[in-house]
Amino acid sequence: MSRSRKHLPAEERRGIIIKTVLELAGEQNPSEITTAAIAKRMGLTQGALFRHFSTKDAIIEAAMEWVLKELMARVEKAGKAHSSPLAALENIFLTHSDFITEHPGIPRMLFGELQRADETGPKRIVQMLVRRYGEYLNQLIEKGKVCGELDKALDSDAAANLFIGTIQGLVMQSLLAGDMRRIRRDAPRVFAIFQRGIRSKL
Repeated sequence: MSRSRKHLPAEERRGIIIKTVLELAGEQNPSEITTAAIAKRMGLTQGALFRHFSTKDAIIEAAMEWVLKELMARVEKAGKAHSSPLAALENIFLTHSDFITEHPGIPRMLFGELQRADETGPKRIVQMLVRRYGEYLNQLIEKGKVCGELDKALDSDAAANLFIGTIQGLVMQSLLAGDMRRIRRDAPRVFAIFQRGIRSKL
């Protein structure tokens, strides 16, 4: 980066703070990340950090907003890249897998927020992400049923939930193995099994 991080526009600085938090979440328990650690990684003082975010929770909420916007943008772009709904679903599955491989701290943060008993801003954003993602998949699955690629008797809501749940399963297995790269390695084989259950038998 040619410019000093001490002289960046506010919006660009906020973006770097968010990416720093996601990097740290890939290396340690997100709940243990401190503003001091974020500032140290960036070469800033905590005071400089607080000029952009008032609290650590505000940083986490901004990070979740970034995840929602970025993931949905990639998902929708992947879906529009193919006229075939089934091919679009596969492209989305692999795109999502690539996204997690690229940002391994994201699932740690997502699971951490969902485990919180209280209603928080970040948790609401995660819930919104899952809802929007599911709605988009549902629409794509319905198109697949209409064009005859997918089984007309298919429960679209259940198929969308299974799609998301299958990716979550890959994430959990990768976290347990300590190797987030295996998500991308396993994704094509896993999707091949998923599509056998939803495509038209005709």
